[in-house]
Amino acid sequence: MTSNRTMTRRGLMMLPTAAILGAASMPAWADAVLGDDGLYHQSWFLNSFLDLREDLESAASEGKRLAIMWELRGCPYCRETHLVNFADPVITNYIRANFEVLQLNLLGARKVIDFDGKELTEKELAERYAIRFTPTFQFFPSSADGVAAREPLSREVARAPGYLKPTHFLAMFRFVRDKAYERGTFRDYLASTKG
Repeated sequence: MTSNRTMTRRGLMMLPTAAILGAASMPAWADAVLGDDGLYHQSWFLNSFLDLREDLESAASEGKRLAIMWELRGCPYCRETHLVNFADPVITNYIRANFEVLQLNLLGARKVIDFDGKELTEKELAERYAIRFTPTFQFFPSSADGVAAREPLSREVARAPGYLKPTHFLAMFRFVRDKAYERGTFRDYLASTKG
């Protein structure tokens, strides 16, 4: 490889960001990679066989919660979530320590096994759960016990439909982690944490 001094601009553009900046000085947003599917991906997102019960049990065994992030190609607020919210190390570190995040495509064709064993495409699963906006985050209980017996819309413990600014975004994850949904609404939680 030639030295950076003699490298052309095109050659520099082809180098991975970490090679140019050095891993220690790499900004958090550099972890967001635009995939061939048109969605931004984070390296720390859950790499799954798309069996939701298995994903929930695995997260619980590690003391974490399961969240699904629903996205859509070209969604500006999905992009904002990746390049702004996930670029904040306080937010990303909290989520990584406490959650497994599974990324699904609102119109996707990959097969997903729902909690009750029913196999559906991502698009069919989104319809089953009435996902209408992107990004939408669904949050599930801390245990898979009894989840399959519930109707799909009563399986989640919280939902964030649409983009949340970083402060509220982090608060939503704390709301779920603290099980504050057992005591009130997200709005109540925000009001109680102000001050």
